[in-house]
Amino acid sequence: MKTENWGLISYAEAWKRQTECFEALVAAKQNGMPYENRLIFCQHPHVYTLGKHGKEANLLLDVSRLQQVGAELFRIDRGGDITYHGPGQIVCYPILNLEDFHLGLKEYISLLEEAVIRVCDSYGIKAERVAGATGVWIDKGMPGERKICAMGVRCSHFVTMHGLALNVSTDLRYFSYIHPCGFVDKGVTSIERETGHDVPFEEARKRLEIMLTELLSGRIK
Repeated sequence: MKTENWGLISYAEAWKRQTECFEALVAAKQNGMPYENRLIFCQHPHVYTLGKHGKEANLLLDVSRLQQVGAELFRIDRGGDITYHGPGQIVCYPILNLEDFHLGLKEYISLLEEAVIRVCDSYGIKAERVAGATGVWIDKGMPGERKICAMGVRCSHFVTMHGLALNVSTDLRYFSYIHPCGFVDKGVTSIERETGHDVPFEEARKRLEIMLTELLSGRIK
């Protein structure tokens, strides 16, 4: 499994590149050719992405206001509703043949959630799953329930693209311009918000890489 760090990259360029990787893996798999599974990490400038079944009403800004806050909007081919990406947020795009890891789609999403839960735990943050709400949450079932990591995946021929977005030092004000993931009654948080101190981005990214690698490697038989 190959790990790549694309650094700060525009959403349009990253979407193009991960689509190329995804299509190449699907083609190689169908034709019995060699291929690599990939874990791609990056950050994006301010951008909102709307999943294929998402509702545009969950974006609370018009075009002119989007420009004023320096953000773009993309309608994309993953599951889920609307989310925000920006500096200080770890975005991970696993391009994987799930059959290599003996995973179904639900098990795969659970594995992504588990990796993030373990990263949060390494910072002393208790994070959990919430039934019916993909991603990772803090203060489950309480009035202040809030999301620290969003997820949205596309899977075709058991090959994945898109993935997860974990808030480390993210400017959370940008979430106030949307109903994150379509929810109107839940908050958003970050590792820095929860710990109350600065967290080196690369340190958090490396922890996530290690957790994902360990969990995925443990699925290979």
